[in-house]
Amino acid sequence: MTLSLERPLVSVVMANHNGARFLAEALRSALAQSLAAIEVVLADDGSTDDSLAIARAIAAEDRRLVILPSAPNGGPGAARNRGLAAARGHWIAVMDSDDLMHPERLARLLEVAEQTGCDILADDMLAFFADGSAPRPLLRGRLALPAEIDLATYVRANVLFGRLPALGYLKPFLRAETLRRSGIRYDPALRIAEDYDLVARLLATGARFRILPELTYFYRRHDASTSHRLRRTDLTAMLASDSAFRAAIGPQDAATEATFRRRRASIERALAYDGILAALKAGDPAAALREAIRSPGGAALLRLPLRDRLARMLARPRPVAAPLPAPEGAARRLRVHVVSRNRVTGRESGSSAYLLGLCGAMAEAGHELHLTWPSPAPLGRTPVLRLRPEMAVFRSVNMRGTWRMGRFLVARDPAIWAAAGLGIADRLLRKAGLGLDGLVRKAPYAVAVPWRAEDLLHVATRIRGEADVVVADYAFLTPAFPYALSPTARRIVVMHDLFSSRAAQFARAGSMDSVALIDQASELRLLGAADAVVAIQGEEGAFIRQSLPGRQVIVAPLAAEPVAAPQLGEGVSLLFVGSDTAPNLDGLRWFLREVLPRIRQAVPQAELHVAGKAGPAIGPLPEALAGAVKILGLVPDLAPHYRAAAVVVSPLLVGSGLKVKLVEALSQGKAVVATSVTLQGVQEECAPAVLPVDEARDFAAEVVALLLDPVLRGERAAASLQVARERFSAASCYAGLLGYLATGRTEDAAAASKHGGLSAA
Repeated sequence: MTLSLERPLVSVVMANHNGARFLAEALRSALAQSLAAIEVVLADDGSTDDSLAIARAIAAEDRRLVILPSAPNGGPGAARNRGLAAARGHWIAVMDSDDLMHPERLARLLEVAEQTGCDILADDMLAFFADGSAPRPLLRGRLALPAEIDLATYVRANVLFGRLPALGYLKPFLRAETLRRSGIRYDPALRIAEDYDLVARLLATGARFRILPELTYFYRRHDASTSHRLRRTDLTAMLASDSAFRAAIGPQDAATEATFRRRRASIERALAYDGILAALKAGDPAAALREAIRSPGGAALLRLPLRDRLARMLARPRPVAAPLPAPEGAARRLRVHVVSRNRVTGRESGSSAYLLGLCGAMAEAGHELHLTWPSPAPLGRTPVLRLRPEMAVFRSVNMRGTWRMGRFLVARDPAIWAAAGLGIADRLLRKAGLGLDGLVRKAPYAVAVPWRAEDLLHVATRIRGEADVVVADYAFLTPAFPYALSPTARRIVVMHDLFSSRAAQFARAGSMDSVALIDQASELRLLGAADAVVAIQGEEGAFIRQSLPGRQVIVAPLAAEPVAAPQLGEGVSLLFVGSDTAPNLDGLRWFLREVLPRIRQAVPQAELHVAGKAGPAIGPLPEALAGAVKILGLVPDLAPHYRAAAVVVSPLLVGSGLKVKLVEALSQGKAVVATSVTLQGVQEECAPAVLPVDEARDFAAEVVALLLDPVLRGERAAASLQVARERFSAASCYAGLLGYLATGRTEDAAAASKHGGLSAA
């Protein structure tokens, strides 16, 4: 194979022996690194399975994969040495052929290496298991270690069955020049602890070793894994290697010598323990007793099987769940795991309604859905959430930091209960003209809160590699993808909105976004982590196609459930529906300040009803509007309010994203007056029913005309219902998504519907 003459920054060296089962996933994980200037050097160790055929097929797609000629089976050390000899990178990353890497791993290690000048780096390791046990990190939650590791600390951390985490399990990231200058290579005699031996020898030459706390190497434990099984031949080889190493480096300081003695003693205890077990299995209790008397330390290790069995009993590992059978005649049922930080407990908000609409379509198509909240942040200051009946679309629902009690999620954190108590006290005191200003603060918008290590670990624990599809609810949730530990799963992100476009809009309106401030490059980087992007309207979908040409783009508006006939409403009441996000509040304030007074000049009896959280959040109303505005707050059912309203208004000034309330009003057969921001991306579809009106005077005039002319209002209401039926049917809106799930491509669905997804390729 012809190689580029340009030297790669990093060479990933991978030894493989009969690893066909997981080799493709490991190779693709290495090649999918965000750091493109790499090569992957595969050193096959006498495989007799399909390993080489798998590797060659991948190499035909990506020339950065270098396959060395296979050699007779000599163990991982010998294979890695061949890989080291062929590697051309400035840095060497060692990887096993059944493991996975976070896509940012090599870029992050290289960045820290250049910042610190270290010769060896390693990150935390997430072990995940084939038997359904919960994934667990090697370092997190264990005894603290310094960021830089010297020889004595490293040897002490590799005492068998010791209290410190075994750092020899970590996969090293090595400066190639340090290896070349030292001449140190893997010991071919070692089939276990070969990484420990290599790093220890480098440390003895003065190399600097740094550990990063990031959990970015994923270590797969399965029935064919070898590094967690200590056989007698391996232990004997470890003793011989230890002796040779100590002889080569000569006497060390007292602390280092003490750690070497402790490690050697631990290997000898493990050998004695192995002898005791062998005697017991052979039915020779006398020999086992003699070995136990000779080595009490080895006998003490008999507690390990009991401890491990007890730990397994207490942990109650979750059985690997088989997907439910697909309905007869349907396509294969996929396990779809949705990761969200949105407070999705029902259709109370536009974003929740949109996600539940998508999930409902997937469930109707026969797929199995699960919902995971990796963080308790969606609770805010509400310690108990009630799951509404529509949440039954999910086979399982779980939020970190809560107990599930039937249809309720209950916070475990006392601080959330305390915050709720303060909020209640503040509301009561405000009624008496007092308050707790400074003590009561609105909880941050959970969608964009920073990720914590506990959040990522919760994703791994919940999904455990069992996903066929992982859906990130908002771009901010795409960092969850690698931690699903499902490398073959399709990754979908639901945009909801193009947040980077909103900052300028808010600035022009003299306001600030309540959700998140993010620049375009950062948002595209988050969206680019997905295989497919779901946009709620065509304009944003077109932007993503242009900006991320390697991604599938699915345009999926919210589907409507139209009423039977147009609804003209009663009297001269207006209806605004919205949550307490900044776009809704800014638009509502503008309407109250600039538009409603003009309407009341022409129609003095006109009254605005405000449904949703926007009303209570709007603050004190002007005296001139006393009696003209009715704050409804959250209502259990919007249908009666839509039915009664003469005109529905949507006066958004910023924020192009969700069209949920607009589509909802159309499906209720209502006359609607809206701004061009409200209609952004769906203006053509809505043109027969709703025209954009942006000036306050014109907006008021349009509303007045509809209030005073029932015939005109009836025509608009009928047009709205027709648009909902023709343009926002479930079949039309969700065809692209369902087609992508069925085929992995969106072209087939595009022909079925104007709103269906189109390939971005």
